[in-house]
Amino acid sequence: MPGGRLTQQERQQIALGVADGLAYAEIARRLDRPTSTITREVMRNGGPTAYRADLAHRATERRAHRRRQATPRGPQAPARADGRDAEAVREYTETFTTLFMQQGLPKMTARVLACLYTTDAGSLTASELAQRLQVSPASISKAVTFLEGMDLIRRERDERRRDRYVVDNELWYQGMITAARSQAHLAETARQGVDILGPGTPAAVRLENIARFVDFVGESMIRAAEQAREVLFTNAETTSEDGG
Repeated sequence: MPGGRLTQQERQQIALGVADGLAYAEIARRLDRPTSTITREVMRNGGPTAYRADLAHRATERRAHRRRQATPRGPQAPARADGRDAEAVREYTETFTTLFMQQGLPKMTARVLACLYTTDAGSLTASELAQRLQVSPASISKAVTFLEGMDLIRRERDERRRDRYVVDNELWYQGMITAARSQAHLAETARQGVDILGPGTPAAVRLENIARFVDFVGESMIRAAEQAREVLFTNAETTSEDGG
């Protein structure tokens, strides 16, 4: 209702209205909200060209959490067994999750990926992920299927024959090689157009320039990935048996 906090559903309606080119006043009228509320909401969350309902809602939740932390009313959270600051770890994981969302991942998928990257073991089972994130197994199943399809995680069987979902250095290397191969396919397709459109024509020259550019970038990516794989990755001196 007017004056209350925007709901996630309202933010989705704002995003749809912005995408349709509606004026803020019209969006406000449809939601029975002040125009200033819609204007402020959009401008503080990326503006009309980058507004996303999920990111805007997440940003609001994080601001509310920080305000609650600034005025604690109960006992402090118990210390973690690994000696880390629990609140600092939580805040960092939230930041990492938001970054993945800004890069296009759905919220739950981003949460799963951030959770995996911030565990010492770099791998968790579906049940462990569900317990850590306090969500249903079905939500985890959907997220890991998406991440596997994008080669952002891989699946392994542990000694108890459970599926474990893993993130490690090799995934970054394979991801870079996959991206380079995609560039090579783009260059090949662009060059096919040169013959079809006629060498020397403006369109053909444009396609040839695209092919040369992506060829150069793709080859550079492969060289950089090979070099990084050899000299940049470091190994932890110790590993955690319980996953961090």
